[in-house]
Amino acid sequence: MQLKPFLLDAWLDQYEENVEFNLAASTGPTWTANDILALADERTRDRFLNHDLVYSHPAGADSLREAIAEMQCVPVEAVQILTGASEALLAVMWLAAEPGANVIIPLPGFTTFSALPESLGLETRFYRVRPENGYGIDPDEIKRLTDSKTKFILVNSPHNPTGATMGDQEMEALHDFTAERGIQLVSDEVYHPIYHGRQTKSAARLPHATVVADLSKAFSIAGVRTGWMIEHDAERRQQYWTARAYFSISNTTPGEILSEIAIRKRDVVLGRTQAAATRNLKLLERFMAEHRDILGWIPPQGGMTAFPWLVSGENARPFCQAATERGILLAPGDCFDTPSHFRLGFAAAGDDFSAALDRFAAFVKSWSRKMVTA
Repeated sequence: MQLKPFLLDAWLDQYEENVEFNLAASTGPTWTANDILALADERTRDRFLNHDLVYSHPAGADSLREAIAEMQCVPVEAVQILTGASEALLAVMWLAAEPGANVIIPLPGFTTFSALPESLGLETRFYRVRPENGYGIDPDEIKRLTDSKTKFILVNSPHNPTGATMGDQEMEALHDFTAERGIQLVSDEVYHPIYHGRQTKSAARLPHATVVADLSKAFSIAGVRTGWMIEHDAERRQQYWTARAYFSISNTTPGEILSEIAIRKRDVVLGRTQAAATRNLKLLERFMAEHRDILGWIPPQGGMTAFPWLVSGENARPFCQAATERGILLAPGDCFDTPSHFRLGFAAAGDDFSAALDRFAAFVKSWSRKMVTA
């Protein structure tokens, strides 16, 4: 088994501690453990400080599963806790790995979507999230890629890195198509419910969909490493429980308590992310309009990332490399198999985003002058 290099995390690990403005981040404003504990009542804070540091249940702590079930409007038995969405995706792909099988995933997309199935010997088929289509996710294109060997179709909405979203009717139609053919529909919803226009519902409402989510993106508390799956199929649920028991056994008990607090206080936690994303996206829209001769983009419909490109069509890695020398971190598009683009996160910087854009504007102007004289 071979895993291809994880270009995105290698890039972030190399630079993110050495720049003033991290615009590569795909999360929202950060929280401390004390911030989250301050949202809880005294009894819960006492439980956090005095609980036993033992194994949790492989399915997850009962109270955490109950909080997620209430948030997602599903029965508690449908909830399986995992170590972030990463472990959830690993479990899905591990169990799909059969000789001759194929899976259908978006391009561009998060590296895990392609690297894991490829390493497991699964044929990967890509549907395109195209700028010429406004980054729309086309259900008909997805359907054309399926055959009798298709194990699952993965939809990421809001989409990383473009911010594209899939409408409720489109998702329902794709769900009905997959259900009729016995194909698993996997909906990665780590950026739900952060939207910038059309609001869409979680696919957890659909009886044959598998939902993957976590607290790393929209909730922006990645350090607790809490993810979950909503799985209505009892047989699949048992398989995921078994995989989880082998992979990681359980989450940390402190992380589960902090996660439960954040979910029960989600109006506050998600509200902070939405406010930062909404405010900073308006600033980014003005910035992109001012630099349209150098940078192209399509405004995201959800999430906290945009996926601009260099109008010149050149590889964006040298551009991103040069930006680090000015204290600005962007994520090169080759990390998403789209070299002329770069990912720009607009929520993690919070109130510093305006200053970050000022610095970025000066860099873009200097880059443009350099290209003219080269």
